[in-house]
Amino acid sequence: MKNKNLLIIFTRNPELGKVKSRLARSIGKEKALAVYKDLLIHTREISKDLEVDKRLYYSEEISVSDNWPTSIYEKKLQVGTNLGEKMKYAFKEGFASGYTKVVIIGSDIIDLRQTHIEQAFKVLDDYDTVLGPAQDGGYYLLGMKTLVPSVFENKNWGTESVFYDTLKDLEKHCISFLEVLNDIDLISDIKPDSELYKHL
Repeated sequence: MKNKNLLIIFTRNPELGKVKSRLARSIGKEKALAVYKDLLIHTREISKDLEVDKRLYYSEEISVSDNWPTSIYEKKLQVGTNLGEKMKYAFKEGFASGYTKVVIIGSDIIDLRQTHIEQAFKVLDDYDTVLGPAQDGGYYLLGMKTLVPSVFENKNWGTESVFYDTLKDLEKHCISFLEVLNDIDLISDIKPDSELYKHL
């Protein structure tokens, strides 16, 4: 542990037919995989220079030969039967390791920037929790200073109710919000000025 701040990145192993399933129904599995690979590159580029420790959690298996250098990213495997269990396990591991600020992001937000993540860690100086709302009703970033287990329980993951249900679990905590961003799930999420548009 180099410092007290930990960034957790959740990623799916980039395998044909196993990523961006809703998008694949519109553009095909091959193009959906190409989109996701570009999203992984983007996520790596905006996170690699952050002055925090970083843990990369894979969905299926830990890859030792990909483009995420082990000198920057500690590699782990997601544990749990649903997204909530997997995130709770990762946060629990982070706090058990001695980190005092833990922030998690996914790997499908093309508008996410390094500055968003830096802001998240900064606001945790004064707030208990930070949330980055997604346009689809979920969130693209969650940061905490102590584990709140209920945040990860009894949610309909992947639906528009997740963000507001999470707020209910955090009503006794001091929350800060980042700007609303859009994740990439449907063909309509990829705008003509996006670097991902080339795959359509």
